[in-house]
Amino acid sequence: MAVKGLGKPDQVYDGSKIRVGIIHARWNRVIIDALVKGAIERMASLGVEEKNIIIETVPGSYELPWGTKRFVDRQAKLGEPLDVVIPIGVLIKGSTMHFEYISDSTTHALMNLQEKVDMPVIFGLLTCMTEEQALARAGIDEAHSMHNHGEDWGAAAVEMAVKFGKNAF
Repeated sequence: MAVKGLGKPDQVYDGSKIRVGIIHARWNRVIIDALVKGAIERMASLGVEEKNIIIETVPGSYELPWGTKRFVDRQAKLGEPLDVVIPIGVLIKGSTMHFEYISDSTTHALMNLQEKVDMPVIFGLLTCMTEEQALARAGIDEAHSMHNHGEDWGAAAVEMAVKFGKNAF
């Protein structure tokens, strides 16, 4: 049941002219760090310059929607607007309903955020049943490792910004 990622698009996108925001939760930091690294490495391979990747943090995944909105607004106010943003978080099921509530509300808020910020918001939220699943999806579980999903999010960010961003038309 290994998931292989996005696959190759019909076209290779040049990210050299885009600005990308990554905002990530600090909860589950080892997994988050691997996902952020994967996204950055993939975007760099598509031409995104290091100086054009701006990184911010929030305490946890629940704070991602509000933090993302404020992050996008702040960058625009500074005269350094983003073309795409990747909120990254990890939620791992525990023994209470907390996981379901946070996963559902954060997912819906991030989805609805795209219209509010008028740019692509890449869904970088892992919702896993176990820590082992999260480690595998971050590419850091040697025994059961899948690919790093952060790479997919980086590739999706470049494609969406180039094809559908404000400067695409």
